[in-house]
Amino acid sequence: MSIVLEQITKRYGDRLVVNHVSLEIADGEFFVLLGPSGSGKSTILRMIAGLTPLDGGRIVLHGHDVTELPPQARGVGFVFQHYALFRHMSVADNVEFGLRVRRVPAAERRRRREQLLELVGLAGLGSRMPHQLSGGQQQRVALARALAHEPAVLLLDEPFGALDAKIRSELRRTLRRVQRELGTTTIFVTHDQEEAFELADRIGVMNVGRLLEVGPPAELYQHPQTEFVATFLGNANLLLGVCDATGVQLGPLRIALGTSGVLNHAPQRVQVLIRPEDIALATTREALSDPLLGEGTVAATTFVGSFERIQLELPPLPGVRPLAPPVPFGQDQLLIEALRSQDQAHRLALQPGDRVWVGIHRLHALPHPGLRCLLVGDGSAAAQAALTLGGELVRLAHARTTLLALGTTAAAQLQALRERIGSGLPELELVPAGDDLVGALRRAAERHLYDLVVLPRALAPTPEQISRLLAQSEHHLLLVGAETRLPERLLICVAGGEPGKDDIRFAARLARHLGAQVSLLAVVPPDASPDHHARVQRFLEAGQRTARLFGIQADTLLRSGVPHNAISAVMAEGQHDMLVLGAPLRLPITPGSVAGQLLAATPAYPVLIVRSTYAHRPTDERALLVEEYTR
Repeated sequence: MSIVLEQITKRYGDRLVVNHVSLEIADGEFFVLLGPSGSGKSTILRMIAGLTPLDGGRIVLHGHDVTELPPQARGVGFVFQHYALFRHMSVADNVEFGLRVRRVPAAERRRRREQLLELVGLAGLGSRMPHQLSGGQQQRVALARALAHEPAVLLLDEPFGALDAKIRSELRRTLRRVQRELGTTTIFVTHDQEEAFELADRIGVMNVGRLLEVGPPAELYQHPQTEFVATFLGNANLLLGVCDATGVQLGPLRIALGTSGVLNHAPQRVQVLIRPEDIALATTREALSDPLLGEGTVAATTFVGSFERIQLELPPLPGVRPLAPPVPFGQDQLLIEALRSQDQAHRLALQPGDRVWVGIHRLHALPHPGLRCLLVGDGSAAAQAALTLGGELVRLAHARTTLLALGTTAAAQLQALRERIGSGLPELELVPAGDDLVGALRRAAERHLYDLVVLPRALAPTPEQISRLLAQSEHHLLLVGAETRLPERLLICVAGGEPGKDDIRFAARLARHLGAQVSLLAVVPPDASPDHHARVQRFLEAGQRTARLFGIQADTLLRSGVPHNAISAVMAEGQHDMLVLGAPLRLPITPGSVAGQLLAATPAYPVLIVRSTYAHRPTDERALLVEEYTR
């Protein structure tokens, strides 16, 4: 293997940017690291090059451990996004720079320079200065310079990101031709899926510091194994269904499998992936030879060159929750995307508002991960109450579960819970930890992305401590007091706006597992205008419709007054036994905040604190690099 990464890790402060990534890349392979901004892909490239030190793990290049070697001793060529040419040097001098540093004789430098300039399509331009070249030409010079000293490994960090589409396409062809001719092992970093598909022998998809899947482009696109890869690689229709050995059940519909990533033939919840090009359309039911999804309405048509993209609205399927495309908040219809060739579009012209029958040509089923939960115990009586409630919750949710034994006295307590609930869960592990709850939670979150952490209030009695726990990852937090009964009615406190939508979505998902009823509560100021009241009421009604996607019928409550007083008064009425609050977009929670006052006023009830996807967090990888090197 040309490149072997063994459990490489990088932190910036408390943030784990590269999370124990292992990877092998073969000699001469063109490997693409693909992922959104902040996923860790550029940091991996810099670690391989020796520009960023590792915090853990090992890097082996062509059989030699280079983890501690300086960049110039690694035999690596690096091409940056913004060229990094020496502005005072000619094209020829730029290409020769690395050879001159290595004291290569002049005749050999000239031979290599001319060979590379011809290879990248710049023959005869060696005397020009960088400012006399276009952006695409400058990037060709950067490529030639990186290849001049015949590196064993070529690394390219989004090298075409600053160029227009036509030049990017030309440079991709040039790069692939040069790489094949020279046989140089190459890692190319991008967030552009089209670029990855066109260039890669294999693709590695990254998110939040983790390498999720690796495989040939067609395999990852057609047979992904995770929800993120399914929706990140191209457009996707993704629905929750049930699969067995013979097919997939989508509510009342049963469809034979075209492809399947599900190995277990016992009935199980799955995510059903239908690519837009596998949607069939017809004006009559009889004209469809493919399995029928239903009759829908054309919501929009979009011309995209050689294809037409169509968005369809179908009635909701009972028991089926759509994952992608995401259903807008307040709507409960099923959205389906279709992609047709222009020939198909000419044979069946469709306009917004037209009714059309929708069939499925092919689908792929991948295992539904469900909830992943972390239950914390420390051997105390207070922890027993939280574990009793949490154990019943994970059993009902069929959740992948970690039991975190805090301190030396919790092992027996958690082992008993493990024996009671373990046989019915898809995954259950018992992890011993020290006495530091924050550190233990951070280490656990580095191993898995948790949806929900359940712990006794006694372990986090103050708003400051709760804030520290929420800051360790992007999990939601369920704090359990003395009450061990399974909640039967949730009070979800919301404010109009995007974060409140996240509160409703996750709480409704949890309520479905619990079999609980739900109330949506909003509090407006005493002097709020009638328009304000009307806007908040519309938001609550939209929340009701969104809750229906999860099979939850929610009622609404609109109160006037000081928020924490109004919420406490509703809880005091005794009709609700669990409180749901949104975490502040910027931590910490303070004692004087609404959440802080409510946590102090409701010590007996379970309180679910929902982290919004709009919470402030540093997701830009380059910003983290700047922070690291300027602190």
